[in-house]
Amino acid sequence: MPEQSYESSLAAYACRACHSRGRIHDEPESPHRNPYQRDRDRIIHSTAFRRLEYKTQVFVNHEGDHYRTRLTHSIEVAQIARSICRSMRLHEDLAEAVALAHDLGHTPFGHSGQDALNAVMQPFGGFEHNRQSLRIVEELEHKYAAFTGLNLSYETREGIVKHHSTYDIPQNKDLSHFNLHEQPALEAQIGNLADEIAYNNHDIDDGYRAGMLSIDELKGLALFGRFYDEVERDFPDAVERLKVNETVRHMINFLIVDVIEETYRRIQDKQVKSFADVRAAGTALVGFSKPVRQMNGEMKKFLYKNMYRHYRVARMANKAERVLKEIFDVYIQNPAMLPENQQHEMSQAKAAALLTEHRLARIIADYIAGMTDRYALEEYDRLFNVHIRP
Repeated sequence: MPEQSYESSLAAYACRACHSRGRIHDEPESPHRNPYQRDRDRIIHSTAFRRLEYKTQVFVNHEGDHYRTRLTHSIEVAQIARSICRSMRLHEDLAEAVALAHDLGHTPFGHSGQDALNAVMQPFGGFEHNRQSLRIVEELEHKYAAFTGLNLSYETREGIVKHHSTYDIPQNKDLSHFNLHEQPALEAQIGNLADEIAYNNHDIDDGYRAGMLSIDELKGLALFGRFYDEVERDFPDAVERLKVNETVRHMINFLIVDVIEETYRRIQDKQVKSFADVRAAGTALVGFSKPVRQMNGEMKKFLYKNMYRHYRVARMANKAERVLKEIFDVYIQNPAMLPENQQHEMSQAKAAALLTEHRLARIIADYIAGMTDRYALEEYDRLFNVHIRP
């Protein structure tokens, strides 16, 4: 079969279907698609994935047609992850599934929205978008008659949970079955780093497009300056916009090559020869070399100072935090204002004697987290603008 031929071509330490720890609910295997292809397809067809089109990356959707959204960002992450896996003979479908799912749980208005929702949810267990992504694929999506959620494979769900640095892994008893200190598959680790490559470089592109970042500022960065100088030498007559495009393209390629070379070095250093060795490695095997990690870190600090804290971004972030906080407050104080689906969840919880204040808060947080930027603003108007029909 073609799938057997594909898996036989993978590196010894790649994650194969035979390594899978299965799904929560047993299902017959497909004769034509491996488990990770099916995961990928289910994610793409999910409601939560479609909503990413209207969720903020940095700029709110109505600020311009050409800025990244959570959807386009997720597609770019998947492309980078597949490219790295193809070169390293790792399972591309698993990496793609993790990449496409990694932001499903993000709130409207990007990290500002997450911070706002986490703040109001502190008395009720807090809010974290990786944990929310897992809730979506395990509980909140309703597309199948036999089970709730998407019933994804263990490895894809593990990649969602562990989509951050080791020190950020939540010590949550609900996640203990993922063995949080066991390393995920290399494919999931690649999905994690592909996210960083995508958002750093593309935020530079969007920041320049928005007029927040100047060429003189960007040329002061070791990574950007190195490749911008090369582009100026090769294309001296090109317009500045094209020079920036070429520079970003060169930076992405450079970072991908460095990840591949550094990961091979770590694999050899740790004498990794099997998938079990990846699990037991103790630390992440996928990463940048030290010099590149320093250059990438410089770029992250620059973006934080000059773009994420730019007054235009800060103003919108403040508005977003106020919108989500006020929506949450009015719902928690008067749950009768929630729409029908949430009323139904409340009724079910009440019938099972489970409708505590914590449960109500989580129902509200799930509802708000699922909103797009546009829907959240419309809902705010419906709740607080007397001239808008509720």
